Amino acid sequence: MRSNCCVARSPNAPKLDKKCYPRLMKSLRKFATFQGILVLTCAALPICGAARPRAQAPAATAPQNPAPASDGAVTGTSGSGNAAGGTQDAKPAAPPPPAQTPPQTPPKPGRQAAIVVTTAAVIVPVTVKDRQGRLVPDLHRDEFRIFEDNVEQKISTFSDAAFPLSMVVLIDNDLKAKVAEQVDGSIKAVVAGMSPSDEASICRFDQYFHEGPGFTANQDKLLTQLKRLPIDDSRPNTAPPSGPFGPPSINGQAAPGVNQPDAYGSTQIIKGQHTKALDDAIYAAGKLLEDRGRDRRKIILLISDGENGAKFNTNDFNTVVKELLRDNISVFSVAVGSAYFDRKFNRLVEYAHASGGDTYYALKRGAMEELYSRVTEEARHQYTLYYTPFGTDRAADYHTIEVRIEREGLNVTAREGYYTSGLQQ
Repeated sequence: MRSNCCVARSPNAPKLDKKCYPRLMKSLRKFATFQGILVLTCAALPICGAARPRAQAPAATAPQNPAPASDGAVTGTSGSGNAAGGTQDAKPAAPPPPAQTPPQTPPKPGRQAAIVVTTAAVIVPVTVKDRQGRLVPDLHRDEFRIFEDNVEQKISTFSDAAFPLSMVVLIDNDLKAKVAEQVDGSIKAVVAGMSPSDEASICRFDQYFHEGPGFTANQDKLLTQLKRLPIDDSRPNTAPPSGPFGPPSINGQAAPGVNQPDAYGSTQIIKGQHTKALDDAIYAAGKLLEDRGRDRRKIILLISDGENGAKFNTNDFNTVVKELLRDNISVFSVAVGSAYFDRKFNRLVEYAHASGGDTYYALKRGAMEELYSRVTEEARHQYTLYYTPFGTDRAADYHTIEVRIEREGLNVTAREGYYTSGLQQ
């Protein structure tokens, strides 16, 4: 058999079979190779076994030292306890830089910005017209000069942007019949001259102030208010003196069923003085505007003949002007009726001049309608100058203002002064 192929056949034949010898040699080579591989493998096992724990050691020990990470101690995988080496490793890896950012919080810059905003700044709306009475819209900042108490001031901010209007339409409720009819027919043009961002409140006055429903930007609502409250319908039911020639009255009130003559109206003439309270009406209209935003142009559109019973007002002219200037309110007057013939010393002119507004005169309905639009357009497109006062007596409450234009041939309108107590501190 094959297993006996390499056995000697006789004592005299000691040599192996040639066919069997090569196979034996190959088996020996394979055995030697296998044994060598086995030896090398066994020799490598202790090395692998020793190396494996060292490779796993950092993973096992790293979680056991979480505390040093917050102090910038060693957090790397080197396992070194060297302080110098630890601090070198901590600089790029430790998170303290983000943790130190909270002290640089925005409240500090916010408070600094608040100081700038709340610094007392004077706001001066300015109207500039040419000799034909047309608005001049192309002026620049360097063409304006402003003086306070005759001391020139530095203009800190200049704006030629249009401002939305907050407007009290203050209608004289005691006009002569013909004038009242013209005003009643033209007053709707005020609403037509408003922009979508404007707001208005319709009020009336005679001997008393009649406040409207409030401010609204809804033009349909404003038109409805004008339709529901025609002139003379809101006058109080107060009877004139009855006397021997007057109509009957009961406890000072008109007797039921008695029609009062139009001559008495809602005001009276006593000893040559009219009882119409124009000063009180402007004062009350200003109070309605005082809480409107500073980002809005606050105006009173006054439609009146200018008659005023000074002794029948609770507030005098100077008191009213002071309140107007404190709240940056301008009076724009449309003079009707007898005011058309008295343009110099009229109360309407005085209020407009003191507050930085303007006065227009109209006799007919068509002229009134045109002027309403001109008033709103002028008020909306005034230049606005801002400055912080310096070089003047800050202990004084009132300060005069004068605005000048470098360009020739132009007329400048601005308020005459302001009260320090009216500035926002």
